[in-house]
Amino acid sequence: MPTSQPDSSSPSDDRATPDTLLHTGSEGPVTAEDMVLAAGRDLSPKNLAWAERKLREDGPTAIERLLP
Repeated sequence: MPTSQPDSSSPSDDRATPDTLLHTGSEGPVTAEDMVLAAGRDLSPKNLAWAERKLREDGPTAIERLLP
């Protein structure tokens, strides 16, 4: 009987990323680039300066505020 579920052996673009592959940066140092990308912003000098300021003010936990 056919199902509406995709075959789990083939990758699909519409599937969510498994939790085991997601991380917030706590496994290593958080960079300004990480902050900018987590905020959904472009990697521009202005946005990198914003991220560097946030990291100075809040430390590595600053990225936690941007991620669900």
